[in-house]
Amino acid sequence: MTIADTQAQLEALQHRLADLLREVQTVIVGQDDVLRGIITCLLAGGHGLLEGVPGLGKTLMIRTLAAAVDLSFARIQFTPDLMPADIVGTSVLVDRPGGGRELAFQPGPIFNHIVLADEINRATPKTQSALLEAMAENQVTAAGKTRPLPEPFLVLATQNPLEMEGTYPLPEAQLDRFLFKIDVPFPGERELLAILDRTTGTKTAAARPVLDGPTLLEMRRFVRAVPVVPSVAEYVVRVLRATHPDDARATDLVKRYVRFGGSPRGAQAVLLAARIRCVMEGRKSPSIDDVRAVAPSALRHRVILNFEGEAEGIGIDKILAQVLAGVPADADRARS
Repeated sequence: MTIADTQAQLEALQHRLADLLREVQTVIVGQDDVLRGIITCLLAGGHGLLEGVPGLGKTLMIRTLAAAVDLSFARIQFTPDLMPADIVGTSVLVDRPGGGRELAFQPGPIFNHIVLADEINRATPKTQSALLEAMAENQVTAAGKTRPLPEPFLVLATQNPLEMEGTYPLPEAQLDRFLFKIDVPFPGERELLAILDRTTGTKTAAARPVLDGPTLLEMRRFVRAVPVVPSVAEYVVRVLRATHPDDARATDLVKRYVRFGGSPRGAQAVLLAARIRCVMEGRKSPSIDDVRAVAPSALRHRVILNFEGEAEGIGIDKILAQVLAGVPADADRARS
């Protein structure tokens, strides 16, 4: 493939992503960073965890995105009495055409392209774990058989940071399955006015499809082929290691408040997301700035606080900001 062909593909992909973002914004007011984070998960083939107070439109964002990419969508409301079979499906007795009955597998809502796991921390650990195999391997084992999930497949989960009673915090192993943890901020005054204008009148906005599944899979292959210079990959490794309290590059906040730093899967998430960010901005290769921009979303759920950090309410983003400020971009300076 020639350089001209690659440039043409890059421009076409950038335009498609801009069209997708614009189409979602016909329904969603503001939240540009959140939408870009969700689109990054979609392009990376990684799952996303959205955290925010009730009423911020998290469910509507995900439903609108599914409509804009013309993919099947299912919403699962996680509750304490939800069972694993309610997610993956179960075998039921059905009548045979020629008479008699037989067991047939009835697929659950997990067999959709985009699955919204709403308030995921309200379900019991047993039910939460039903998502693990699906998120890790794009397949589930049900009724004694391993069954593949559709491609593309994406889990987008939400949780409410204010609701603690009757919730079951996700274990670290399951949090690590999410590419991004995306904080959904409260809208500003202008955004609130626009929301009221758009949602309390007679007109109802709806997104139209601007992408399809095969096109999305092609876009995923393209972003994974984006070249990365060794210095950027080395910087990602230095940042990840600096989140570990026993590393020589660890900052004061990490040494004092962190029990365990980011996993290797975190470094993979940072580099892949940096690739996608540079493509969304029309550049051919990710930079250090791309890494710094995506690192908080990729690492904030992978850095585990110790008891002192939890007791003092230290914010993970504050720790990551110090890490990113303290890790030099230049490899020679890092070795000195």
